[in-house]
Amino acid sequence: MSVYGEFFTKFMSPFFDGLVSIFKSFFEGLFKMFNVITYIDIISEYKGELTGVGMVILILSIIFLVAMFAFIFFCITISIRTYLRYRRNVHKEDMLIEEIENLNNDIIKLRKQNAKIAELTNADGEIELDENGNPVNSLKEGESRFFKLSNVDEKYKEFTPPAIENNFTLEQLCDLFRNYSASRLHLYYDINLIRLFIASFASNKLIILEGISGTGKTSLAYAFGSLIDNETTVASVQPSWRDSTEIFGYFNEFTKRFNETEILTKMYEAHYTDEVYITLLDEMNISRVEYYFAEMLSVLELPNKKDWVVELVPNVWEHDPVKLDEGKLKVPENMWYIGTINNDDSTFMITDKVYDRAMPIAIDDKAEEFQAPDVEPFKISYTYLNSLFEKASKDYAVSEENLEKIKKMDRYVIDHFRLAFGNRIVKQLKDFVPSYVACGGDEVAGIDYLIAHKILRKFEQLNLAYIKDEIDGFIAYLEELFGEGKMPECKAYLLRLKKTI
Repeated sequence: MSVYGEFFTKFMSPFFDGLVSIFKSFFEGLFKMFNVITYIDIISEYKGELTGVGMVILILSIIFLVAMFAFIFFCITISIRTYLRYRRNVHKEDMLIEEIENLNNDIIKLRKQNAKIAELTNADGEIELDENGNPVNSLKEGESRFFKLSNVDEKYKEFTPPAIENNFTLEQLCDLFRNYSASRLHLYYDINLIRLFIASFASNKLIILEGISGTGKTSLAYAFGSLIDNETTVASVQPSWRDSTEIFGYFNEFTKRFNETEILTKMYEAHYTDEVYITLLDEMNISRVEYYFAEMLSVLELPNKKDWVVELVPNVWEHDPVKLDEGKLKVPENMWYIGTINNDDSTFMITDKVYDRAMPIAIDDKAEEFQAPDVEPFKISYTYLNSLFEKASKDYAVSEENLEKIKKMDRYVIDHFRLAFGNRIVKQLKDFVPSYVACGGDEVAGIDYLIAHKILRKFEQLNLAYIKDEIDGFIAYLEELFGEGKMPECKAYLLRLKKTI
């Protein structure tokens, strides 16, 4: 045996010897307690000497011993029965929860069916049928099957939206938003959170606000809509959401009408103005995001924005909305989709497909109250806001030095963790970081945040026990590469990950 093996054997022998002694002593104790032969031998030894009072003591000792045995067995029996009863109760509770969830889903389905039946009924509550027993087409002469969208056409037919004049910088926009939220809505946010939020608009159309409940995720999206004087469209996601009809609506074959959602109506309206529109998907992971938002994820991924179209109907009818082209609607460039998520037992995990195409923002703390100057709401031009993002990409482009460091880090992650991040994340980084700097942030801090929340989170898919020994080395490498204390988000995330192992 080598000296290393001899050292390991001697070093670990006290631990294993002690462990063996514990089990050995435990079983020896049990054997001594329940060894009836020993008790018989002791009685035989003293039997001749025990007379009178001695015999009474002998009988009492035997009775006491039997009582102790009975008490021990009673305790063991009660413990087993209590555990089994507890397991049965837990099982029943799980069954009840599952049954309640199924009932809730059935209620939602029944409500939908009831709504569809209501669409087919006349004023007397009866379904109108033709001579062949088929539901009567409820469309009147000259009426559009898209009621809400056609109303939007009518609203903007004789309306010319006023020109929007803006002259703020991205940094000033962050200050205006923070002060408006505090002074008008009594919502208080850290300035860095506001910078992350505004800069995210430059890199992604889908922004995910995640964190513990009560930190103001929903309020943040609502407050921004209030600031820009264009109320946020709120869609509360339901567990029953399974496909894109929950986003756009569906064509009813019975009534020959298209049931438009509020989201679709706002998407259509956005084509008529240059304003910024916000759609909030509240508790978006209460159903699987890749089910109901899959089509939008694919569309928004296309590099050419001219291809951002969704098909609503497969054909063209007379009196269809004017902004539809062959039954298709272009996804407006001036609308962003913000989803809030809670990570608990009632929700689904957000998949990599969704995270890769979105910008996650973690909100884990509340900011302190502060006195803020009063700010009035004002319209924001999408054209102007987009020009600020484009200007930031030129004025604060990520330095070649940091891009080279990111490439080295990518190589390190591939070599040590067998993970790589694609061109999509690099593009998002080049869009997000310059705007973050223009909002008043630091370039390395922006890189740190994006790497931590877009790349390092992929480590959770790995065998954590396998990578445990690599984490400290990776932290040291990041500090050597970017500078000591320059990557606090990445370091904090890696240390949290290490604690879970």
